[in-house]
Parts: sequence; structure tokens; C-alpha cells
Amino acid sequence: MSKDNKPISVTIMGEEYLVACSPEEQEGLVASARYLSEKMKEIRASGRVLTAERIAVMAALNITHDMLQLREKGESEAVRLTRRLKTVREKVEAALAASNQLEL
Repeated sequence: MSKDNKPISVTIMGEEYLVACSPEEQEGLVASARYLSEKMKEIRASGRVLTAERIAVMAALNITHDMLQLREKGESEAVRLTRRLKTVREKVEAALAASNQLEL
């Protein structure tokens, strides 16, 4: 742990936790704890899961699923963008080649 890492308090589903992190990560940590707490409260409110441990596992599974879907979508968007850029580059190169031939 770095000297700059100081414990900050976050509350998740009514329980307080002290977590050490660097000052530049604190805002993200607080937002993550808030998001996790809301997801866990939603699962608890559904009434199907009773223990805090099971609620935490279900929240982790749901959040992980969402993250993987976003990653997959981002990767497919990157592939699509790469294809489009390749097409544009090929058209520009063809136009430049044609322009060079006209100049000769």
C-alpha cells in the first residue's frame, strides 16, 4: 500500500466499510460503492434472495454480465470502425493514385 493511500469510508447496503485507495481513485470508489449498494438493494427488494452473501454474489454476477456485454459491444464497434477506416483509407489511396496519374 502506498503512503498516499488512505482509508475512506463507503457504505454498501447499510454496512460501512473502510477501503484504502489513492486520492485520485476515491471518487471512483465512492461511485462504485454507491452503484453496488443500489444493485444489492434491488436484488433484496425482489424478495427472492435473502442472505447478504447471496445478494452480493447475485449483484456481482449481474454487474459482471453487464460489463461483459458492454465490452463485447465495444469490441464489435471497434471492429466495425476499423473496417470503415480501412475502406476510407483505400478510397483515399485510390483517389491519390488516380490524381498522380492525371498529373503525369
